[in-house]
Amino acid sequence: MQAIDSKYLPPALRSRNYRLFFGGQGISLIGTWMTQIATVWLVYHLTNSSVMLGVVGFTSQIPNFLLTPFGGVLVDRFPRQRILIATQILAMLQSLCLAALALSGVIQIWHLLVLSLFQGIINAVDAPARQAIVTELVDRPEDLANAIAINSTMFNGARLIGPAIGGLLIARVGEAYCFLIDGLSYIAVIIALLAMRFKPKQLPKITGSPLERIKDGFKYAFGCPPIRAILLLSAIVSFLGMQYTVLVPVFADKILQGDAQTLGFLMAASGVGAVSGGIYLVTRKTVFGLGKLIILGPALLGLGLIVFALSRYLPLSLVAMLFIGLGTILQIASGNTVLQTIVDDDKRGRVMSIYTMSFLGVVPFGNLLGGTLADRIGVTPTLIFAGSACLLGSLYFSRQLPALSKIVREIYHRKGIID
Repeated sequence: MQAIDSKYLPPALRSRNYRLFFGGQGISLIGTWMTQIATVWLVYHLTNSSVMLGVVGFTSQIPNFLLTPFGGVLVDRFPRQRILIATQILAMLQSLCLAALALSGVIQIWHLLVLSLFQGIINAVDAPARQAIVTELVDRPEDLANAIAINSTMFNGARLIGPAIGGLLIARVGEAYCFLIDGLSYIAVIIALLAMRFKPKQLPKITGSPLERIKDGFKYAFGCPPIRAILLLSAIVSFLGMQYTVLVPVFADKILQGDAQTLGFLMAASGVGAVSGGIYLVTRKTVFGLGKLIILGPALLGLGLIVFALSRYLPLSLVAMLFIGLGTILQIASGNTVLQTIVDDDKRGRVMSIYTMSFLGVVPFGNLLGGTLADRIGVTPTLIFAGSACLLGSLYFSRQLPALSKIVREIYHRKGIID
């Protein structure tokens, strides 16, 4: 009966380890998004400053830029399962500490800055480990693209549910309970990681210092034109296109005349778009054609940002946020899939750490720029500028797509993915 039922599952979910990962992460990520929206709202409530929103966003993400390459070296050297167990325990402690401070009523902005920095340091190791372990969770290599698409759908499904629940909880009982639920949700993913069973694997022999291995990783990544193009486009999108995440509270409060629930609905609309894109990617049968989606994603994101910036009508803003979520997931998930498919396994941790830098590591600089620009010229011109930059980036890289697709096909052929 089990074999009959399994054939109706997406390919990646037929693997036991991936099912455990999916279940644990699905619960934990909802808590993570609740904490994210609660943090943003609490910062704005404490300071009423768009600049401080950018500063806190910068603090939480800057370790991804400075420390992720070292995290990639660790991921290539030590068992990824153990690394993830350690990072999840530390993240749980961070969320519970936030909850304790908020429940006691003594929380201040410097607490949020310090704990955001601590979470960023954890993510600098957790993110490349989470990316790299996917290949070990599926039983068949051909299921990798499906696993990455499900990962993106799961992440953005939580992005849909988490902010909606978080917005309601903030309005009813306050931010502290979002932090508490997030801390407890880590128990699910820790149990799932402990329950996984892996075949014995010979870890590669390590030569050279960590700095030399980081240098080799960068040389390999930027020496491969398709990898280099994906990294650069991802960096552009993350630097400019993701600024909206720290400016949405201003739109919800000042422009749309809403409250925490309005913020939750806006983020949930983005999640709807992202989930829709994720479901589409899950149903795809092949990796071919992902290059076009990598280019289409920033174009949809840019268009959504411009419409959102100009909108003064909540339903239109929700539609714009839907396109923002859709464009983001198409670019991130498609780029991730192509990278994971073409990268050499012995360099996977380091390349995925560079990829993490490109889509998370540059976000703090974008947040800081976005917060500063919004304070100087206003939130509307800031997001119009960001959206226009995403459109131009999509146009520029679309012209390189034919040559890059030819190189990717050659790599697929060498790896035996195509005949």
